[in-house]
Amino acid sequence: MTENQKSKIIESGKQYFRKVIIPNHLKGLQTLKLKDFTINPFLVNYLAAFLCGDTEPESLAKALVYPRVLGTSINTSFGQNIQIFISQLAEIAGSASGIDGIDIEFTDALDGRKKYCQCKAGPQTINKDDVATILGHFTHLQNKARLDRMDVNIGDMIVGVLYGDPKELSGNYKNIDKTCPVYCGAEFWEHLTGDKQFYHHLAKAFGEVVEEDNIDGSHLIIAKIKEIAKEIEDKGGL
Repeated sequence: MTENQKSKIIESGKQYFRKVIIPNHLKGLQTLKLKDFTINPFLVNYLAAFLCGDTEPESLAKALVYPRVLGTSINTSFGQNIQIFISQLAEIAGSASGIDGIDIEFTDALDGRKKYCQCKAGPQTINKDDVATILGHFTHLQNKARLDRMDVNIGDMIVGVLYGDPKELSGNYKNIDKTCPVYCGAEFWEHLTGDKQFYHHLAKAFGEVVEEDNIDGSHLIIAKIKEIAKEIEDKGGL
């Protein structure tokens, strides 16, 4: 892969965050209300005391808001919208596939073989039923390859997991890997770009968007904590 293509992938990733992830994240924060939380009163009081040393309304609000804003909501948004980034990736790094169940076709930078890849967001993002579906798509591709005399080996049909470490792969992914390769995180991006460090460059670039666009979420989070704390106080506690 050329340096120009790699630069385009990084810029595409930044735009994905600017246009999709960040607006959804900010909207989720701004519209968040106490009623949106499923609250375990035993745990939230413990976590507030563990985090802040007391169970005052603002401490309770912090125990609720921090995990939601810095974890659950952003992970959900990333997973739900990942197909947008995958489509952009296909345009730059290879081609979108017309074969059912295949997201991107590209020339593997390590072995020079054409790869037929189904992309997934992270190492825990498929369930048991997805295993049969994914392998079914690969079986369909194998049958098509025989009929159309396509040069497709079993190792040319892959699952590309965009982030994570191979050690973090769920048992469902490991079941697929028994038949077809599953490349995870840095491993996937190296096969795509030929660059061992590309995965880390891309991850860093996503963080740079916040600095480049002068986004400071800290005051928004503080304001939301105070708002949720007021709801807790008005309710008489949790």
